[in-house]
Amino acid sequence: MPDILIADDHPLFRDALTRAVLTAVPQARVHGADSVHALLALIEQFPEAELLLLDLHMPGARGYSALVHIRGHYPGLPIMVVSGHEEAQVARRALAHGASAYVPKSTAGEDIVAAIHSVLDGDVWLPQTLLGGSDALKPDEAAAAARIATLTQQQFRVMTMIAEGLLNKQIAWELSVSEATIKAHMTAIMRKLGVNNRTQVALAASQLAVDQEAIPVLPSTEN
Repeated sequence: MPDILIADDHPLFRDALTRAVLTAVPQARVHGADSVHALLALIEQFPEAELLLLDLHMPGARGYSALVHIRGHYPGLPIMVVSGHEEAQVARRALAHGASAYVPKSTAGEDIVAAIHSVLDGDVWLPQTLLGGSDALKPDEAAAAARIATLTQQQFRVMTMIAEGLLNKQIAWELSVSEATIKAHMTAIMRKLGVNNRTQVALAASQLAVDQEAIPVLPSTEN
């Protein structure tokens, strides 16, 4: 029986996606996660999963960051992004970052089933209303994605918490580790991202925001 993963922090929509998956693949075993942390544990538990349905906005994710991270570490896992965003550019950027399909949450159930069939058959799927346009990423976004894909799971969690404005001691408490461990992660993260301080780490993460017009221009500060 194929294992299919669903990552969405809204239980009702997760249930709706489960029904769509079981309509498309009645013999599937469906496993759900409500955060990126839970999702990464789920992927490790089911490394042979055949499909992931991923929401862009959930705890532990910033824009396309979770998509990029998972594609970097699990390139054989097809990812179908399911999001509340209806804009064609958001969908095309998701495909450019490695998604096999983009499904707005307003999509009819039968079309979600069709998308699941298409991705499992190895195809790329977009609703008719979002077809057209360019898949090209801006150079800064593409570079940030490539670097973020190299982070370990723990480094990725630390990066997202930095981007949320948490201090080292807060991150250490959340992850149940010492501040010294967080500082060591910070050093590795900055090296991999090619930056010099935590503000630049946050800005690198913001390159993958869905709304790029909202990316802040922050003054440079020391780590």
